[in-house]
Amino acid sequence: EVQLVESGGDSVQAGGSLRLSCVVSGLSYSHFLLAWFRRAPGKEREGVAAVGGVGSTNYANSVKGRFTISIDFVKNTLYLQMNALKPEDTAMYYCAAKESYAYYAVPPLGADEYTNWGLGTQVTVSS
Repeated sequence: EVQLVESGGDSVQAGGSLRLSCVVSGLSYSHFLLAWFRRAPGKEREGVAAVGGVGSTNYANSVKGRFTISIDFVKNTLYLQMNALKPEDTAMYYCAAKESYAYYAVPPLGADEYTNWGLGTQVTVSS
């Protein structure tokens, strides 16, 4: 059974940085999709960043150049480094996963692609 546990959310000022963590268990070592999503109050869930088992990554246009997704295979942890934070980045951030043997040159950011979800961690950015 795949389990995802997020942490690292906090309240920061605009321009600041945060690193979110998601401890992953129960997922095949190299056959996976992992992603970060977010949902702001009153808005649809949005895919932020994704990574495939071969290391390919994909980012939403709104975070390109500011956010970085990465994996520590020793710690079984997915990270989202968030720099130059803006008030519009305020949201609940969720880790998502799917076991997949497919090759993804561009890992998907659609929520329907993912089968396992964490409970989320809150990020609040004040101006």
